[in-house]
Formats: sequence, structure tokens, C-alpha cells
Amino acid sequence: MIIEPNSFNLTDKPWIPIADVGRVSLMQIFTEPTYRTLGGNPVQKIALMKLLLAIAQAACTPKDNEAWEALGADGLVQKCLDYLAKHHDKFYLYGEKPFLQMPEILTASTQSIGAVLPEIATGNTTILNALQIETILNDADKALLIVQLMGFGLGGKKTDNSIVLSTGYSGKSNDKGKASTGKAGASLGFMGFLHNFLQGKSLLETLWLNLFTQEHIQNLPYANGLGVAPWEVMPKGEQCEIAQGLQNSLMGRLLPLSRFCLLNDKGLHYSEGITHLDYKTGMIDPSVAINPATKPAKVLWVDTERRPWRFLTALLSFMEANSGGFECPYVKQGLLRARTVVPKLGLWSGGLRVSSNAGEQFVSGSDDFLESVTFMDSHYLGENWYSNLKLEMAELDLLAKIVYGATMSYFKSQKAEGKNQAAAASNLFWQLSERKFQDLVNACGQGEEQTNVLRKDFAQFVSAAYNAYCPNNTARQLNAWAENLPNLSKYLKNSKHPGVKA
Repeated sequence: MIIEPNSFNLTDKPWIPIADVGRVSLMQIFTEPTYRTLGGNPVQKIALMKLLLAIAQAACTPKDNEAWEALGADGLVQKCLDYLAKHHDKFYLYGEKPFLQMPEILTASTQSIGAVLPEIATGNTTILNALQIETILNDADKALLIVQLMGFGLGGKKTDNSIVLSTGYSGKSNDKGKASTGKAGASLGFMGFLHNFLQGKSLLETLWLNLFTQEHIQNLPYANGLGVAPWEVMPKGEQCEIAQGLQNSLMGRLLPLSRFCLLNDKGLHYSEGITHLDYKTGMIDPSVAINPATKPAKVLWVDTERRPWRFLTALLSFMEANSGGFECPYVKQGLLRARTVVPKLGLWSGGLRVSSNAGEQFVSGSDDFLESVTFMDSHYLGENWYSNLKLEMAELDLLAKIVYGATMSYFKSQKAEGKNQAAAASNLFWQLSERKFQDLVNACGQGEEQTNVLRKDFAQFVSAAYNAYCPNNTARQLNAWAENLPNLSKYLKNSKHPGVKA
């Protein structure tokens, strides 16, 4: 197959997945106000959101919050359309200057497309479902792949690190001077960072809500400030002047270029790209939450045992005076200003959990994509609302422990091992609770009466989880079931609810 240069331009051709719509072009993104949100898996959504925000920041970075508010979503749209028209020739997927690709990496060995995608089974990996089978990608899929690989390339031997573009650069070599295994992409990290963005009523409003001002950028840990969009000036190597600029700028965190790639008709030439400082030095993507007060600094990772919505109080800890907890720049900077100009705000969180072994990253076992979104009424947002939510979430944590303990005791009283069943019962409680979490978020701003009503629902979830794993069919089971029935009298206070002790 012969790839024609200048045959696929990302501004004109549809390639970006939109929920309930399908594929659209970059120009369509900024001309259609009805698009609600991005489609694709969570990693694709993160990578695309970062690309769109990089375009928005390159097109218009307001001076301060006053200028941001005056700009509005509509003003940002026009700036982005003008920018894309001006830089149309920078967005060709193929040609002399292919989008976010490095023609200089041509001598690197070719990897198949499936080999660089975490969800595809290659080599001797067992195929469990049809989604894991490698397929032939069209140009739209390849464009999405390139954007994804900039920050989410898996660490390991897939990268051809024998190819070094910057003279004297040793970052691709091990202690013996031989090519090393590739490092994890800057947006992925060791286990999979949890990424977070504010979400508006439309995709265009979402971009505006997350747009940084010049004042915001001055307070971020990027010495070079905003920086230059990489499609405008691509680096020549891993440690050239342009690469060093990306290592210390906001643009370099939105599009880290952690992989140097070049598409060909069999797959892509693939090598490790720019190496960025990690979170232990305080350098993170603006969508990642970090607690710099700890030594070393800690971040929030994707956890398949804990759905993203359960991190909401951690992400909003800045609303509590002297909290000293986790802070995500997009959430903190965006929420404090946006709550005065929009009636409702969403908080989207998601990512991919990965495993590592001897430098090789992979998706295995319980690893998976995760995402969730929670909406909050702006007029409730404040310290009182946050305190109520924090209290209720602490109570839910206690309920989960009660379920676990009661289930363990049920099996122990029958001289049986119940650790797995207890963990499953606790997990079921959290699954059931997710159905009512949005209602709980709303109720925390409406008063104690509303949260007390919801407490009866969560108590019922405790009973449902306990009963699902603690049968009472025989006399012996019934005796153990009754003896270990979860006691929720303190949680329900004076409320009566069938099926639980009170």
C-alpha cells in the first residue's frame, strides 16, 4: 500500500469519536455546539481532551479570570477556528511533516499497531474476547493512535531504543551501554494515573472550563510557561533545545511526545521519545492530582477496586481550609472560578490501570479502563457542602467495612473461610451505592433531611450485599445469618428499616 502525502488532514477529515454522533473533524468540533462529550475508551478521551486543550491554549490563553470570563465558550470557538485555518498545513497525517510524527526515526524497527495498544492481545497472550483481536486500522484510527501514544505508550521492549537522535544522549541506554527498555508514557506512569477534567453541558463549554489563564500557568511547575505547540515546531531529537522546552512547559505535558513514531504501511516505526520528570519531583500533567506535602509526593492512581467517583472528596479537598491534601490543577483552578458563571459543573475522572514486571508494562488480571462523572450544582459548592459530602463518604466507607466484617463473621461462625466472599460482598455494596451517589452529592447541599432519606437506601444496599453472599436456607445458615446481621443503628440513628438491626 502506498501512502499518499497530504491525503488526510485532521482539521477536515472525521477521526475524533463523539458520544452519540460518531467521528468528526477538528473543524467540526469547534463549529457544532451540540456535541456533548468525547467518545472512545477513557485513555482515548484523555488524550483527545489534552490535544483539544493544547489547540485551545495555543489559540487563546487569556490573561486572567476576568479575561477568561469575557472570552466565554463562543469567543474561544472563534479563536480556535482561526488558529486551525492558519495552521491547516500542520495537521496532515502523512507527508514531509506528518502530524506529531518523527521522519527522523525511519530507521527504527517497525512494530505492528496491535503491539502498542494495551487492549490488543499479541504474541502468546490469550485472547479472551473479540475486542482483543488486532484489526487493520483506517486513517482515522491511526490519527487517534498517534495522539494516544504521545502520553500513553506502555513501557517495555516494544520501543526500538537502539535509535538515538540526539548526539550524546544516554537516556535510552542501560548501565552496560545497550539499548534499554522504554519508559512508561508521561501521562500513564507506573500504575496508571487517574486523570480529571471539569465537564460542562457541551464539549465546547468543557474546553472553556478547563482553559488556563496566563496567571494560572505562572503558578504551575512549568519553568517555560505555556510553551509552543509541538505540531508548530517538532523536536529533532530526545534532548534538543525544542525537546527541553517541551519538558518544562504546559504544552509538553498536554502532548509529552513520550514516543517518537512514524506510520508506514505495515505499522509504525516506534522508539522512546522525550523523557519527562515524574511526579516525585512535583512534575505532573495538569489533569493529575498530586499531594506535594508528602515526601515523596503522592498521586492518585487508577484503582480497579475503587471506582473513580470514590475519589471525589480527595479531589475537592482544597475546599476545606488547611486541608493539605491532593490537588489537581484543572479541578482546583477551574472549579473555583467556574462555579460563579455556570449553574452546574461535572467532574470527569478516568484512566487505565496497568501492571509491570521487569520493566514491561501490560494489562492483565483485574487491570482495566475506568471512568466516572459526577455533576454538582454550583450554588451548593462551598465548605459546608464539602463537609457534608466528606461525612457521608466516610459513613459509606464504614458501611463497606461493616459488610465485610459481618460476612467474615458469618462464615467464621460456620468454621469456613470467608475472605473472598467478604471482599465480594463489600465490592457489591459499592456497586449498588454508585446508583445513588449522584443523589447523595445533590442531597449534601439540600440539608440533613435529604441525606437521612438516602441513608435508608444505603442501608438497604448493605442488606442486599450481605444477603447475596450469606444465604439462610438451612437452620445452621439461618442461625449464622441472624447472629451476624449488620447492625446499622448508629448509621440510621432513629430511622427504622426492614432487614437490618436497629
